[in-house]
Amino acid sequence: MVFKLFSPSKIDAFAKSLAQDIAKRYPPAIANNPQQMVSQKRLTDILEETFAKAAAFQQENSLGWYKKAKLGNEFRWEMKEMGYDEKFIEMATEGLIVYVTRASK
Repeated sequence: MVFKLFSPSKIDAFAKSLAQDIAKRYPPAIANNPQQMVSQKRLTDILEETFAKAAAFQQENSLGWYKKAKLGNEFRWEMKEMGYDEKFIEMATEGLIVYVTRASK
């Protein structure tokens, strides 16, 4: 029981893996540098592929409102820790929550 309190939950680990997937294909150094623009289509493709993984995770695990919020918060914190700017974090987190919520219906 005590070990379970200190180990990262499945949701925490999944949120971190989503953020890392984005960072591999769209690193903070590029995201925060206006001179190194990535096309809007490329960025949309990267985010949609990541969010599709989240939707599949929702289908497999039936996340309730609390776990969806936890997923969103963990994702947001990981993105912030990686160094993304707030505007991008907000947009990506909102997209994540929308995809996960739609997958639950």
